[in-house]
Amino acid sequence: MKPDIDAIFIDLGNTLRMLVKDEAHQAAARGKIAYLVKSAQSPEILIKTLDERYKVYRKWAFEAMLEATEGELWTRWMLPEYPPDVIAPLAVELTFQYRQSMGRRVMQPDARAILAELCHRGYRLGIISNVITSREIPDWLEAEDLNRFFFTVVLSSLFHHRKPDPEIYWEASRRIGVPPQHCVYVGDNPKRDVIGTRNAGFGMVILLMDPQEYAQEPPTGENVPDLVIHDFKQLLDIFPAT
Repeated sequence: MKPDIDAIFIDLGNTLRMLVKDEAHQAAARGKIAYLVKSAQSPEILIKTLDERYKVYRKWAFEAMLEATEGELWTRWMLPEYPPDVIAPLAVELTFQYRQSMGRRVMQPDARAILAELCHRGYRLGIISNVITSREIPDWLEAEDLNRFFFTVVLSSLFHHRKPDPEIYWEASRRIGVPPQHCVYVGDNPKRDVIGTRNAGFGMVILLMDPQEYAQEPPTGENVPDLVIHDFKQLLDIFPAT
């Protein structure tokens, strides 16, 4: 039986937005990073170093369930050999460009119309996302005129707790003004999103998974969600008008 849901929180990566490879876009970002830090290395060599260091940072962040500030990310993890007083003021832009070096991020098909319809049906919408950038998401929401759909946006880059730490879910629940048991989280990662949502006492957890991925490696044990969907628009089938 589906619980009484008043608030729907949505993840960003692989849920509301998808990463699309675009070499021209990525090359421009790599060049901007090299230019900003005045690297003696080529952008391609520099980005390989940054990617390896980012893996180390992510391992720490996953284990600690914390997100570093962008200044700490770059002075401690990404470019520790550079003078901190030079790198720290560039950290926000460096993070933004580093994210662009991975590709372009595009919304799910018909996502705007789906968000609008869920709002029209009476649900409060929010975002909970693990993300290292403080600038990209607010800029994107404003540029796409999406802020009107979301009561709150909780990013680990600003809150500094990461999923699956229940703190980030509780903070989102407090901000949106809905008790956890009346909230649902829509994510994509069985190992991170399900256990975090459950530990926070949310009423429901939904995973959006590629059908082939789901067939090859379905969630098991404590990572089994309440529902698995394969298309973002299926949310309209799950949540009728309140």
